[in-house]
Amino acid sequence: MFRQSLLWTSCLALLVAPAAGAQAQGKAASKPAASSFQKLGASVETRTFKNGLKVIVWPDHDIPNVALYNWFRVGSRNEYPGITGLSHFFEHMMFNGAKKFGPGEFDRVMEANGGSNNAFTSEDVTVYQDWFPRTALDIIFQLEADRLQHLAFDPKVIESERGVVYSERRSGVDNNNEGALAEQVQATAFVAHPYQFPVIGWPSDIESWRIEDLQRYFKTYYAPNNGTLIFTGAVTPAEIFALVEKYLEPIPAQPAPEPVRTQEPEQQGERRVVVKKISQSPLLQLAYHGMSGKDADVEALTLLLNILGDGDSSRLHRRLVEEERVAIRTNTMYTPGFDPGLVWFTADLPTGGDLARVEALITEELARVVKDGVTDAELRKARNITLANFWRSLETINGRAYALGSSEVFRGDFRKVFDAPARYERVSRDDIRKVAARVFVPQRRTVGWLVPTD
Repeated sequence: MFRQSLLWTSCLALLVAPAAGAQAQGKAASKPAASSFQKLGASVETRTFKNGLKVIVWPDHDIPNVALYNWFRVGSRNEYPGITGLSHFFEHMMFNGAKKFGPGEFDRVMEANGGSNNAFTSEDVTVYQDWFPRTALDIIFQLEADRLQHLAFDPKVIESERGVVYSERRSGVDNNNEGALAEQVQATAFVAHPYQFPVIGWPSDIESWRIEDLQRYFKTYYAPNNGTLIFTGAVTPAEIFALVEKYLEPIPAQPAPEPVRTQEPEQQGERRVVVKKISQSPLLQLAYHGMSGKDADVEALTLLLNILGDGDSSRLHRRLVEEERVAIRTNTMYTPGFDPGLVWFTADLPTGGDLARVEALITEELARVVKDGVTDAELRKARNITLANFWRSLETINGRAYALGSSEVFRGDFRKVFDAPARYERVSRDDIRKVAARVFVPQRRTVGWLVPTD
């Protein structure tokens, strides 16, 4: 079964859930009034158990299905040279057998009970997702408790999954020009902070993980006090809390993981990376130091990136693809995390394309928005698109589980989901111009060129 690693995350990551199977889909709902949406938050109940596990429940009985998201605060940000890639490796290992349910049993039992699952890893978190009918609640709790308390460390399974991870690295980075360039840009943009490490891990580390590295990492970061468990769908808080008491509360807490204390020093000048690989066409990537997911400017930055790079009517698409015809595709990306991350601009060029010309045009457009800001029409359109995506995401129990978890983990309070529309409505044109001036500082960017070779 495919497990998804988030090497790239949309700038709407705090709002819009990743896709899920059909069983996660709930009844379509129209946009509620702001006041009624705020009141809807009152139906969400939360409880922190004796072992530190926090559980959040949002009942929705439109369909007899349940979505479960288990958020662990561990990603490549928690790694160091020698063990890079371990967070992503555990995304694989967690499906490979424990004490009661052996190798292959997690997927087999879940599917036999009408459920499905997935997982993803980022720089900041590893998240496990289950979607299932409410009739399977008890067995799902048994599956989750077994792998959290008794995960197997079979040497043969470890070597098998090591090979799978290395294969993913070859396909997603080594043999993927966009991934190869992005890895080098990110490793250059950060000189101190562990955001410099690739989520997939460096090749020599993947080859040399030891079983004691795995056991120590699992005990530290897969403790109940390092997780947040989200349930949405056809459940009641009382029954979920009772099942947690039965199956998960007996799992002991562990000492809190060491915090990441390193802060990236301010960049004093532009950095440049040139990657030469066999390719039909050049690639350009610009990465500016941005902000954390808790920053008050996140909404303004999200709307700004929508205006600059979302869709065929965005500024960069019109300028580079339609008017100047120097690029085939443009994109913008931002990952809201625990610490300030990167704001990305990318362009795919045609064969023989002029990298210097495209870079100059993007730089010119960013300088223009810093100087002149955006129009009322652009702001209105960006806000409409962002809020439409937000409301669509909450039409499903999957979207609600993702929204609750991301708000709780990255913003510190799941209730912030319910005032998200108001935060976007408050963003003004002046807010957008100010955030552009804050982020688009030439000496705080890293420029990456992929230059085709024979």
